[in-house]
Amino acid sequence: VWRFHTVPEPGEFGNNTWTNGGWKDRSGTNPWSGFTLDAKRGILFCGTGSASSDFYGADRLGSNLFANCTLALDARTGKRIWHFQEVHHDLWDHDNPCPPVLVTISKGGKSIDAVAQLTKTGFLYLFERVSGKPMFEVVEKPAPPSDIPGEVAYPTQPMPVKPKPFSRQNFTLDDVTNISPESRANVLEQLKTLRYGQSHLPPTVEGTAVAPGFHGGANWSGGSFDPTTNILYFNSCNVPYIAKLKRNSGGGYDFMGYTYFTDQFGYPAIKPPWGLLNALDLSSGEYLWQVPNGEYPELKAKGVPPTGSETFGGTIVTAGGLVFIGGCKDEKFHCFDKATGKLLWEFQLPAGAYSNPSTYMVNGKQFVVVASGGGGKMRTKSGDTYIAFAVD
Repeated sequence: VWRFHTVPEPGEFGNNTWTNGGWKDRSGTNPWSGFTLDAKRGILFCGTGSASSDFYGADRLGSNLFANCTLALDARTGKRIWHFQEVHHDLWDHDNPCPPVLVTISKGGKSIDAVAQLTKTGFLYLFERVSGKPMFEVVEKPAPPSDIPGEVAYPTQPMPVKPKPFSRQNFTLDDVTNISPESRANVLEQLKTLRYGQSHLPPTVEGTAVAPGFHGGANWSGGSFDPTTNILYFNSCNVPYIAKLKRNSGGGYDFMGYTYFTDQFGYPAIKPPWGLLNALDLSSGEYLWQVPNGEYPELKAKGVPPTGSETFGGTIVTAGGLVFIGGCKDEKFHCFDKATGKLLWEFQLPAGAYSNPSTYMVNGKQFVVVASGGGGKMRTKSGDTYIAFAVD
């Protein structure tokens, strides 16, 4: 019926954000996480991915619309209504990993239809649904340049004044892990050969410590919204990585692989918490609570405070006051009090639940079901089970 080019062709809006023909034969910029629809208004929303290649962009200089955007299209015609680019000229694989969440909030005594975009960068952007106007101020802040020949990192990046970020925005000496003296010493030694210390440091040949990592911030988990309280519930990561490039025979640079920045034992090089469950009031832009999500039993046995873990697979919030989530490397299914963040119950699954739970009713009784598939990016054992729980 219609087609919208997320890499604009000549004559289309945004084509001039790809210099020297960088738009041609370009892949990426795909809304890989899916769509949300305002059926009443006929507006289709999506969050788009990075342009290829993810970590080297000398052949795609410019801001690169419509990569890394929240995009609102006319669902009947495919025409662009508005867009907002959360990362200009992405060099970190910080694509938008989940569909925007349609919300209606109370602000200044008014009811406002809005759309909330969670990002790998650790920011939440909240937009008025029809106009795309940010509901909290967004400031373009200076970003550091690249020293890779031919690469031109974008000079600024957009950062909301509110809400505050839900993931670390860089890696500094103050962020070095404190789970043990041995781990701290190991990470400090690694830092002697790495670039670190600023937000949005581009990849380098010696390696750059990047936070948030390539898994976020937020990821495909997205968020669940409680319309009775204006609270958005979502999980997030604080796990850094090392972005390293190597010159290739064609005169460009290749990414050296997805390398977690860890200590000698495989734990994240950054101070815990490594994974959070967040409750964010979208009316005020303030967090109701943030709690570690997940654990490492062996660290708990040593007396290390709750660390949380890298997390995939999101939340569901119920009218009965509960938040359910799996998502963690401990392979447990958790139930939290939505008002306080207190852990009420947990269940050891046969494999990790890196998917979002669903809830349903049968003969007046409520159930919650989750896919216990494991494996994948969390590198835990695989499974093949759906498990349903009764909500008493």
